[in-house]
Amino acid sequence: MRYSLYCYFKIDASQTDPLPRLRALQAELAAGGAQGRLLRRKDDAATWMEAYEDIADWQAFRREWLAARARHGLDALPCHEEWFQPLTPDEA
Repeated sequence: MRYSLYCYFKIDASQTDPLPRLRALQAELAAGGAQGRLLRRKDDAATWMEAYEDIADWQAFRREWLAARARHGLDALPCHEEWFQPLTPDEA
């Protein structure tokens, strides 16, 4: 079974721009094989999302992702994480 992580959060314009740290986070995870995407909500530029798909071991990836967020100073950025899986086993 393969899993997808979608983590969304609000950017506070009065705080330091998190984009360089998010790019560094995603570069680190990509070096380990987890290619991520960074998205912004169409109708709300302050809502951003990290997306990681095709994750084989979601628990191991989650530990790695959370540790990387801390290393890049993003653990203080509150986010809402959601995990998804294919509807049927043949889509895994």
